[in-house]
Amino acid sequence: MSTSEDISTGRDERSAITEITSWVRGYLGRHPLAALHTVGGQVVMGVHAVRYLVADIVTGQFPFREFLRQAAFMAKTSYVPTLAVALPISATLSIQFGLLAGQVGATALAGAASGLAVIRQAAPLVTAMLLAAAVGSAICADLGSRAIREEIDAMEVMGVSPLRRLVVPRLAAGVMVAMGLTGASCFVGFLAGYLFNVYVQNGTPGSFLATFSSFATVGDLYLAMVKSAVFGAIVTVVACEKGLSTKGGPGGVANSVNAAVVASIMLLMVVNVGFTQLYTMLFPRTTL
Repeated sequence: MSTSEDISTGRDERSAITEITSWVRGYLGRHPLAALHTVGGQVVMGVHAVRYLVADIVTGQFPFREFLRQAAFMAKTSYVPTLAVALPISATLSIQFGLLAGQVGATALAGAASGLAVIRQAAPLVTAMLLAAAVGSAICADLGSRAIREEIDAMEVMGVSPLRRLVVPRLAAGVMVAMGLTGASCFVGFLAGYLFNVYVQNGTPGSFLATFSSFATVGDLYLAMVKSAVFGAIVTVVACEKGLSTKGGPGGVANSVNAAVVASIMLLMVVNVGFTQLYTMLFPRTTL
């Protein structure tokens, strides 16, 4: 009996291993292709939306009222969380750079390091992530609800383009709000880093401002604005694509919202790395 039981156990183990292996191979075979298909659809939607945006502005058919309504909603939804997150992140960067500068005997450079980190990295990235969490989820839920109620199909039947009527004004609003919030985050982050360095870490105001002005350039602010515009477009396009492709009732809306937030943040991280490396290669940092 023990021999037959051992044989049966071995067969079960081999069957389980075979099943797991086949599932892993199927997963790896399906999901990269599905991810490429999804990203490709989002890129196509973004290109068409930008083309329609330019054409509608030139021809005077751009829905400014819907654009203003969406921009007001996005700003109202995200400006408080964005500024609230920018403050502790700026203070944390000031603490870390202050400790590091003290260890290497270069405390005078703490202002330049923390200020550059806020403007070039923290401000646009924090703004984009808060937009993805607050605004992107709301856009996806709105469009997803319309999709399961078949409003999108009804618009197409009536000859109304959902892309031009729903996506284009949201794209323009997302880019504008992202740039505005990034500028506000830069100011709040720099101010928080300055106050924390001067009044908590006993730094000197003149040293902080001097080192910051020596390293920071107008190009850094331009980089932050360009990144924020691209990040705002990514968040809006991903949320719209996930919302318009929603299926499966209310549960499908919840799944689309979750997928939109996760996909947006992943794309933001990848694009941010590309922007940072490209800017570093094209505009190398000068010394004091």
